[in-house]
This record gives sequence, C-alpha cells and structure tokens, in this order.
Amino acid sequence: MAIQRRDLLAAGAAAATASLAGPRSARAQAANTIRIGVISDMSGPYRDTTGPGSVVLTQQAVQDFGARGFAVEVLQADHQNRPDVGANIARQWFDQGVDAVVDLPTSSVALAVNQIAREKNKVHLNSGAATSDLTGPQCSPNTVHWTYDTYMLAKSTGAAIVKQGGNSWYFITADYAFGHALERDTSNFVRAQGGRIVGSARYPFPATTDFSAFLLQAQSSRAKVLGFANASTDTVNCIKGAREFGLHRQMKLAALLMGVVDIKSLGLESGQGLLLTEAFYWDLNERTRALTQRVRAKNQDRPPAMVPAGCYGAVLHYLKAVADMGVAAARASGVDAVGRMKAMPCDDDAFGPGTIRADGRKIHPGYLFEVKAPGASTNPWDLYKLVATTPGDEAFRPLAEGQCPLVRS
Repeated sequence: MAIQRRDLLAAGAAAATASLAGPRSARAQAANTIRIGVISDMSGPYRDTTGPGSVVLTQQAVQDFGARGFAVEVLQADHQNRPDVGANIARQWFDQGVDAVVDLPTSSVALAVNQIAREKNKVHLNSGAATSDLTGPQCSPNTVHWTYDTYMLAKSTGAAIVKQGGNSWYFITADYAFGHALERDTSNFVRAQGGRIVGSARYPFPATTDFSAFLLQAQSSRAKVLGFANASTDTVNCIKGAREFGLHRQMKLAALLMGVVDIKSLGLESGQGLLLTEAFYWDLNERTRALTQRVRAKNQDRPPAMVPAGCYGAVLHYLKAVADMGVAAARASGVDAVGRMKAMPCDDDAFGPGTIRADGRKIHPGYLFEVKAPGASTNPWDLYKLVATTPGDEAFRPLAEGQCPLVRS
C-alpha cells in the first residue's frame, strides 16, 4: 500500500500549524479542515492518463476555490490497480478522518471503494472508473460519478462506427469489470443498430504486455471492426501491434477509451483517422484553454487529460457544497454532502455548466473526435478534430434504465 506525501493547501487562517498553536488549536484546526485523498494509478498502465495528473488537477481545484474560511488537505496514494489495495487505503484514510476520495481509475477498485465510502458515510468522487454500474445497480448516495462511463463511450464511438458501415465486431477486452462493461455496452449499441458481434478475446489485466495472440485471433474472425475494450498503455500497444500485423488494412480499429496522452504516445502517423470520445479536451473552448494555461507548467508541460480534468471539476464542486452547508455538516455526513452537490448547479472551466442526477451521474456533453493527420496538426498537442457533440441529456444512460435503487420509478 503506497500512501504518499500530503500537501496542505490553505484556505484561510485555519492553516496555522499545530506545533505552534498548541493541542486545543490543533483540534480546532482539524475540525475546520477538509481532507481529500486522491487514490489513483501512480505506477501502472494508467499512470500517464490519471495518477500524478489527477493530483495536480485536484490541487488546482483547491487553489481556484480560494480562501473560504477553512483549510483543505490533499493526500495521494497508489492503488496499484488492485481492489484489495484500494479498499484498504480508503478504509484506513476514512478511519483517520479523510472526508472524500477522488479519481479511482480501474472499475474493480472503484466498485470496492464505493461500498466502503457508503459504509463509512464518506464521499466518493469518481472520475477515473468507467463502469456504468456506479450509477446503476451499485449506485450509492455517497458517490458522484463525474467524467464518463462505458455507456457514454459505447453510444458515441460505437454507434458512430456502425453508421459508417462497421457492422460486425470483434473485441479485445481487459478481463475485469471495466473491460467487461465496455464490451457489453458497445455490443448493445452495435446490435441495436443491426450489427453483430463475431467474438471476443479477454486478456489478464494488468499482467499482459504481449497482445500478438489476441490480435491474430481477431484477424481470423473476419470482422469489419476490431474494438479495443481497454485503455491507456494497453490500447496504445494493441493499436501498434495491429498495425504491425496489417490489421488496419482489413479492419476498422476502434479505440473505445483513449485520450490525448495516449494519442501523443501513439503518434499521429499511427493514430490518424481514429474516432474516440472524450468529455474534456484542452483546446475545446476558451475556458478549457484557460484551465490548461494555469496547470500546464505543473503538469509536466502538457495539457490536462480527461480524467484529471474530472478530478478538478468534482473537487471544485464538492468544495462549493462544503462552503454552502458548512464544514461541520459536510464532515458529519457524506450522504448530506453529496445531496448538497446534487442540489447545486455545476459550473467549472473543464466542463462548463452541468447537473448531478439522483443516481449520482454528472451530466455534461460528450464529444466525438477524429485524430488529425500529421499535416493538419499545428502544435504538438493539436491532436483532435471535433466531429460531433452529444448533449448531456442524451450522452448518458437514461435515468429510468439504470436500475439504481436510489431512483424512484
């Protein structure tokens, strides 16, 4: 269990140190401090698209929130993509007074922490996990699912490819909750539009680095589309391998979850023409560019990726809810804090205006992008051309279809 350093980001006079103020003042300071823990992949395949970037954007949210009469402490930890590790970190932090956890990429980890946050009545702000079950059968009054999910990705990218004639699919799928959900949701949209699923190959996650055997199985399927139900380094390696085997000449390669960091790693020469869906892109509008300008120097001189941007939006809105209801009330009940978040309209520089539904689903638009050809790019991070925008009320699964126990029919 890798629990790393803490950063105290002051918001008012409560940031005085305990060693100078004495025991009574220390207790008062602790009571007036909100503690937020970033649990992420700091060392594995999702590190470049979550991890340190999520910490930077969480800290930026605290900075942009400003001085509101209470302090905010940010902690960080590496869950190693293991549900037991993530659950142990969350349980330990909650028992030590952490009020909210954020990010939680890797759906199996997120689902495990989801239960602990509910048990301890704390706040779970999820940006990194894709499983739509967080707002479905396993929804919780303590959880907000902020950035994206498998339903949104499947509807936007999968449906667009079927409309282009890609009506027979084969999947290479990460063998855990996220991969299963992404394959399931995409398959549902393919079938709904008259397409068919030829087959799939599931690989051990995160233990797989050689995808050759899975790519050869896909090649022999004669499907028109090869869908990658995985993410980050795995997707990049799959696409590189598919091009080496020449699969791109006979199949459409569908990256069902990919982002700017992945495309930069893959290169425009290999990535050009790929369709992908994101909820955030640094060059989308003036507000996203302004946020990028504020964090770029802190973020390895690169723009924010989608999941860290989600951490920014979720933490900023949570802190606004804390300010609205008071620190004591927010710390006393995660259910009440999330309820206040749902009652307040959302607005931030990453996602613009939005709302949070009764099932915890944050609502904002989804964007279908096409990766640019090398000659069309004007700078190293100019990677996307916007193809289509799905409004927020259409991008995510309808509330009535999620089977969330919090939703009254």
